[in-house]
Amino acid sequence: MTIPVTPDTQGASTRPYLIRALHDWCTDNGFTPYLAVYVDGSVQVPAEYVKNNEIVLNASFEATSSLQLGNDFISFKARFGGAAREIVVPIDHVIAIYARENGQGMAFPAPPVGAEPLPAEGNSGAAEAGAAPRGLRLAETPSADPSPGDERTRAADEDEPTPPEPPGGGRPSLKRVK
Repeated sequence: MTIPVTPDTQGASTRPYLIRALHDWCTDNGFTPYLAVYVDGSVQVPAEYVKNNEIVLNASFEATSSLQLGNDFISFKARFGGAAREIVVPIDHVIAIYARENGQGMAFPAPPVGAEPLPAEGNSGAAEAGAAPRGLRLAETPSADPSPGDERTRAADEDEPTPPEPPGGGRPSLKRVK
């Protein structure tokens, strides 16, 4: 006989435990743990760094002080532009935790639909009022024809030089220069 799964039999959310485990894994392996966070009115982060209702936070012990990875909230103090800020993130607003160096980590579902996005007037540089959040993309493949509105694609194209074309055909050879 199968026991029906109800909220009472599910237990506590696994998200805070997985976040702590991945944070420990990153730290133990010398990686920098990054948190991708969906930002709305319940999240306390510097609004000027929010883009498309998301922010990525460096959660390493070197970048934070008083780091608390609790079951309901993640809180710490960090510097943004030289100014110390208090950061408070509800656990259900963490949409990913990953290592900066290799991108390994875990993504989580976005917060419940009832969550309200951060108001546009208090969120310089964030999504315009009424615009839907674009969601997290941990890995993107460059497209041949980026859309004109995709600023991240254009910025990536401007920052990275185009690699030279490999010589065609044949076996590579080493040329000795004296």
